[in-house]
Amino acid sequence: MVEAMTTPVKYDDWRDHLFQYGYVVIKNVLSLEKAQYYRHQQLNWLEKFPYGFKKDDSTTWKPEYLPAHARGGMYFRYGVQHEAFMWEARQEPGIIDAFSKLWGTDELLVSFDAMNITFPSSSLTNPKPWPHIDQSPQKKGLHCVQGFINFTPNGLEDGGLMVVKGSHKLTEMFFDMFPEKAKRESWGPEDWFSFEASEVDWFRERGCEPEKVCADPGDLVMWDSRTIHYSVPPQSKQMRALISGAREIVNLLSDLCYTPARFATPENLEKKAVLFKQRQGSTHWPHVNIWAVDEKRDRLGETDIGDRDQPFEQPVETELMLKLAGANLY
Repeated sequence: MVEAMTTPVKYDDWRDHLFQYGYVVIKNVLSLEKAQYYRHQQLNWLEKFPYGFKKDDSTTWKPEYLPAHARGGMYFRYGVQHEAFMWEARQEPGIIDAFSKLWGTDELLVSFDAMNITFPSSSLTNPKPWPHIDQSPQKKGLHCVQGFINFTPNGLEDGGLMVVKGSHKLTEMFFDMFPEKAKRESWGPEDWFSFEASEVDWFRERGCEPEKVCADPGDLVMWDSRTIHYSVPPQSKQMRALISGAREIVNLLSDLCYTPARFATPENLEKKAVLFKQRQGSTHWPHVNIWAVDEKRDRLGETDIGDRDQPFEQPVETELMLKLAGANLY
């Protein structure tokens, strides 16, 4: 079922900032204690592998001591999407309440996306910006809002998410003016587009400026998937931790993306339930683009001695979890 949200309504809360600027930071969705708990869970996960990583030894904060990852700290393999602590985070009431408020329904699906841990080392970061959107120009209106829950202080110098403020309002105009650009090769079947620097300048000429998004532990960051965004490497010594719903963010976090269950077709719900039962990861879209993230099985060019396809700790399957996963119907 193809559905989208129109956004002309005034709410007098954080939704107005999201719809006006294309992103929002919702403060204190988790307590500081909960943010610290998830930070420890993520670092403990790294220590379970046989590569020698020690969270208290910064000499091990290097690729040779870490599981295989992408872009400096995005973890898609090893069944991490279905670790018990990842599902615990996805069921946090404050996070679900925010997405329920956004979409106007409690009947949501959640993505099976990445975990992100980036250390303050230039060897772990990709300094080249990669401005992109995660919603196809073929889709009109708002179909997806991505997010991450932040676990460590993240300021201007700490690396992380950059947004081109307000660009979500102009992406449809851009592709209407330059329809040939939408035909460039994209990630997945249709829902990804990378912009060249000259194309980002087109948005800047119309008042859309890049802005570093800053957040405190326990904050929820959300952005419209039509907003141009990219990551920047850390300039400080701050480790960043988060859980998120994006394909390119830096530091310690978890990716989170929820959409209404009614957006999904029966076929996509069936695909999603299969991936859940197999404990496989997928894209940041909860209701479409449902396929397994098939990453290479080597590590640093060699056979991965720590490779696994199941989480270290299986989650407890609550009724809410099964519905968010698409395994049970609302």
